[in-house]
Amino acid sequence: MTVPPGRRERKKAATRQKIADTALRLFLERGYDAVGIREVATEADVAVTTLFSHFASKEALVFEQDEDFEHRLTRAVTGRAPHEPLVPALQHEIRALVRHCTGDGAAPVWRMIDASPALRKYEESMRLRHAETLAAAIAGDPGLPQTATAARTLARFVIDAYALAREAADPEASLDEIFQMIEAAWAAAEPARHA
Repeated sequence: MTVPPGRRERKKAATRQKIADTALRLFLERGYDAVGIREVATEADVAVTTLFSHFASKEALVFEQDEDFEHRLTRAVTGRAPHEPLVPALQHEIRALVRHCTGDGAAPVWRMIDASPALRKYEESMRLRHAETLAAAIAGDPGLPQTATAARTLARFVIDAYALAREAADPEASLDEIFQMIEAAWAAAEPARHA
């Protein structure tokens, strides 16, 4: 049974969301480079130190769901039922992430990210970190006997699937096509995983 968050946790989460929403609104209105951290803090009615207690950098304000996405990917591996196949569980989670990142209002955010070298660099480092975290979860699953290389390869493919589908004209069809290839590659690696 999950214990509901207490008052302090709810208040902290609300403050974090207020900061992120304020930052995104300002970035979209005036441009990412034109808005400083102090302006975000002032507009959100928090101290700069409070802002930095929730977000490690200005770039992190744009990717405020980063940690949640990483945890969700890990849970897709560690939280699946015994004998539930791995690749479909990952596909289900990536589909949910792609829907979130291609939903209403997402296009201006992605245009802003694409226009900013700092945000593109941050996104790339975030994707690599997600792939490493996912690979560790796969490698740590005793029900998935495989090499470290197989775990890292699958994780990279899954993270790349997210990026490719998010950019596709038809994200759903793209995911289906990509995950057919991922499933085939994972099945082909089976002898090496059991060797």
